[in-house]
Amino acid sequence: MAMSCKDGTKNGMDNGKYVRYTPEQVEALERLYHDCPKPTSIRRQQLIRDCPILSNIEPKQLKVWFQNRRCREKQRKEASRLQTVNRKLTAMNKLLMEENDRLQKQVSHLVYENGYFRQHTQNTTLATKDTSCESAVTSGQHSLTTKHPPRDASPAGLLSIAEETLAEFLSKATGTAVEWVQMPGMKPGPDSIGIVAISHGCTGVAARACGLVGLEPTRVAEILKDRPLWFRDCRAVDVLNVLPTSNGGTIELLYMQLYAPTTLAPARDFWLLRYTSVLEDGSLVICERSLKNTQNGPSIPPVPHFVRAEMLPSGYLIRPCEGGGSIIHIVDHMDLEPWSVPEVLRPLYESSVMLAQKTTMAALRQLRQISHEVSQSSVTTGWGRRPAALRALSQRLCRGFNEALNGFTDEGWSTIGNDGADDVTILVNSSPEKLMGLNLSFANGFPSVSNSVLCAKASMLLQNVPPAILLRFLREHRSEWADNNMDAYSAAAVKVGPCSFSGSRVANYGGQVILPLAHTVEHEEFLEVIKLEGIAHSPEEAMMPREVFLLQLCSGMDENAVGTCAELIFAPIDASFADDAPLLPSGFRIIPLQSGKEASSPNRTLDLTSALDIGPTKNKASNDYSGNSGCVRSVMTIAFEFAFESHMQDHVASMARQYVRSIISSVQRVALALSPHLSSHAGLRSPLGTPEAQTLAQWICNSYRCYMGVELLKSNIEGNESVLKSLWHHSDAILCCTLKAMPVFTFSNQAGLDMLETTLVALQDITLEKIFDDHGRKVLFAEFPQIIQQGFACLQGGLCLSSMGRPVSYERVVAWKVLNEEENAHCICFMFMNWSFV
Repeated sequence: MAMSCKDGTKNGMDNGKYVRYTPEQVEALERLYHDCPKPTSIRRQQLIRDCPILSNIEPKQLKVWFQNRRCREKQRKEASRLQTVNRKLTAMNKLLMEENDRLQKQVSHLVYENGYFRQHTQNTTLATKDTSCESAVTSGQHSLTTKHPPRDASPAGLLSIAEETLAEFLSKATGTAVEWVQMPGMKPGPDSIGIVAISHGCTGVAARACGLVGLEPTRVAEILKDRPLWFRDCRAVDVLNVLPTSNGGTIELLYMQLYAPTTLAPARDFWLLRYTSVLEDGSLVICERSLKNTQNGPSIPPVPHFVRAEMLPSGYLIRPCEGGGSIIHIVDHMDLEPWSVPEVLRPLYESSVMLAQKTTMAALRQLRQISHEVSQSSVTTGWGRRPAALRALSQRLCRGFNEALNGFTDEGWSTIGNDGADDVTILVNSSPEKLMGLNLSFANGFPSVSNSVLCAKASMLLQNVPPAILLRFLREHRSEWADNNMDAYSAAAVKVGPCSFSGSRVANYGGQVILPLAHTVEHEEFLEVIKLEGIAHSPEEAMMPREVFLLQLCSGMDENAVGTCAELIFAPIDASFADDAPLLPSGFRIIPLQSGKEASSPNRTLDLTSALDIGPTKNKASNDYSGNSGCVRSVMTIAFEFAFESHMQDHVASMARQYVRSIISSVQRVALALSPHLSSHAGLRSPLGTPEAQTLAQWICNSYRCYMGVELLKSNIEGNESVLKSLWHHSDAILCCTLKAMPVFTFSNQAGLDMLETTLVALQDITLEKIFDDHGRKVLFAEFPQIIQQGFACLQGGLCLSSMGRPVSYERVVAWKVLNEEENAHCICFMFMNWSFV
């Protein structure tokens, strides 16, 4: 190995242009590089002293060797990345060419249909045969009308159903049996999840995706068959029978259960046939469909508390990709029986976008995540855990939350009576060891968890609040809705060892610290630990945990994603929690309702459990409320679990009921504040649209001109509304605080909210002195009298802190007194110039 050396060499080394290292020296240097790829000058000299084989190498030569080694490593990684991108682009190009061929077939088919309709305009029923997909055309829409010959439960009969399912699935995956349109907000590219499409004008809801994953086809098939592993809404898949086929495939009879996403709808189940086979070109196919009585095949009786839904021919086409990996086509096509849910929830069961997000894209994301973990197999993440272990924890959180939300009797749940109002439902489970999937252990004579679990749950309708924005607020401002008592109680209830709880023992938490554990490849889901720090104020309170740790799963915070369900699920844990630690998940689920058919009053944020009827579609809302198809509507479901001793059931039930009601009230208040626009007939306005805010903006600008002699905003702005708008979008952070002994913030523009990482609602909880460090507070207190007497002051640059504890640097701060129309001091305004996060 040669190394350049401008100054020549010493100690017997050649004075030429290059230095050649012996294999032993290279091996030693490689070991040192893996331990420390960028050693300092002192470290390099120490390496020469500690390693005799390197004694004839100058420190400068060693520096050059490490520089070149880092350069080669960087080039290697870049070359590997480019090869991966090139492979993705090649596969994506192949997929796009196939999609182009399919679209050309569809265009030809539509042209043929158009001519057919023109020739038979007098006929009321028209049908044409499509040889590529065996579809029939009725009223301009595609619907599968394959005739089913008589069948039975014999292997030959099941094989006939399986082969028919395979043909119909392939016609959807690569043919024109369904008219596909691009998924809103999805653009194909090398870094995208794939090509995602949704159905248009077909029976039920359908979604299709094509993508490249770095796993072999057999591994892909293994993952996809284990649906509860990646489909969070899947409760169980039971394989009741397996039959081999003569062509080397297998036929399986499955019973599958899906969780209900909210308390307002029943769960779904499916009776399925799954057919796995290999095509002539070597592609692996897994296709499924529901078995119905009309096919004379095997049947299964209805299950209580479940609505039997139908899966139309769906499945996975998995083809090996050149250079490794697989190209996968996914089709999901279901009829979820929307008649069985309240009318306001029917968009959830009639939306192909929702199906694509929750099922089709979830499968691709799981495959990409596992592929990424395989490529990074030696990497550990938060708290020394492997990615697979953290995925299992996320799965346990979601499953526990869904189980509590659905409250199935076969898991031990039973409903107890209410207190006269049915806004909050209370369920009790006396088998927590079954619920949490663990065996109760004992330490020091005390059980590790209580012997019963209670769940309080409710659902509410939200208007004009994007789910992602509301969820982000709930995550970052826990103190706005959470009760410290309940956090401490929940933590103590699952803690090993003796603990007690009384309503009078309160631990005040100074704040929350978010400790990231892991995130998915596309950053659509985050797993983190929340640390709540508390201070005991009395000997009794010393029994409560001084620090509370919560394991938290957060997903759906992307405001640009269409049809995404936003979730915030958390559970108390011990500081050294194990992989099999007991988890009692609680949290929020916000599901968008994308439908323009009806809209309730914009300021209606109420519980729906007592006001919804199930039955045929009736547009009741249009009779009572004026419709507004432009509003954003969503349903929020809340579920909180508490461990308790059985003799405390009535007390804990009352406590949980009141706690959930207080959370509902807090969420309603936050939703109103976060609402970007509310209709004028509701008598409510956005915080920035109030006359008070417009007047304050005028006072701020007038006072700045009075004291500083220059305009704060551009001089051509006229009207209070335009002044407020310009102030709101000003690049510098502008904040107003009260003239009190402990000044608190009352107003901020968008830059100020970004700097403090807060919202207009939470702004009033932040005091002026809290955002400055020690030096900043000293400067502020020294200049404060000047601000009061002279009317303004300029503070030197420094650091301040956001509400999340992040340091923020600023070049300088201009402070001035804000005078009202009577020339009296109204507040003090601060402008942080050229601020940025450190």
